[in-house]
Amino acid sequence: MRVQFRSMNKHRKGNSGEPETHDDRQANGADFVTLTDEMAEASVASEERWQELQSQLQEKERELAELKDKYLRALADGENARKRIRQQSEESVRIQKEGILRDLLPIVDNLERAVGAAREGVSDTTVIVEGVQMVLRSLLDFLKSQGVVPIVSAGQPFDPARHEAVDQVASDTHPPNTVVKEFHRGYLIGDRVLRPASVTVAKGVVNRRNNGESDTSEVEND
Repeated sequence: MRVQFRSMNKHRKGNSGEPETHDDRQANGADFVTLTDEMAEASVASEERWQELQSQLQEKERELAELKDKYLRALADGENARKRIRQQSEESVRIQKEGILRDLLPIVDNLERAVGAAREGVSDTTVIVEGVQMVLRSLLDFLKSQGVVPIVSAGQPFDPARHEAVDQVASDTHPPNTVVKEFHRGYLIGDRVLRPASVTVAKGVVNRRNNGESDTSEVEND
C-alpha cells in the first residue's frame, strides 16, 4: 500500500500557518485517489483469495465424504463376507454331521435285529452271535471310513503315548514293559491318539536282593 508523503508535507505546511495553494489542493486530491484505488485493489484480491480458499475447502470436504463412503462400503462388504463364510462353514458341518449319522443307521438296524432275535428266544445262539458280529464289523468299517483305526497293543512294548497301564503282572514269558493284556482297545485318528489303550504290562520275574527286598521294574504313565 503506497502513501504519498508529499501530501503529508503539504498538510504540515498548512498547519504551520502558510496558506495552501491551488496546486497543493490538487496534489492532496490525487494522493487520496491513489490510496483509495490501492485499498480497493487489496480488497478485491482478498475476496478472490477467500473465494479460492472456500473452493479448496469444499473440494476437500467432498473428497473426505467420498473416502468415508468407500470405508463404510468396505466395512459392510467385510462383514457380509464374514457372515457368508460362517454360514457356509455351518452348512458344511451340518452336511458332514448328517452324513455320519446316516452311515450309523444301518448299524442301528443290525442291532435292533439282534435284540429282536434274542427276545424271540432263538434256540440257536449262533444266529445271535453272528448278528452281533455283523454289527461289530459294520461299526469298525464305519470308524475306518472316518479315519479311525484300532491300536495293536498285545505283545507290543509299552508306549506311554498310546497305552495307559492299569495293572502290572510278573511274567516269565514276556519281557519287562511288554503289554500282556488289553482291557480297552485304543484308537488312532490319522496320526493322533483318539483314545489310549488300557493295558496290563509285564514287570518281569521278582528277584530277591541280599537284603530280602524285591527288585522289579515299574511302569509309569506319562
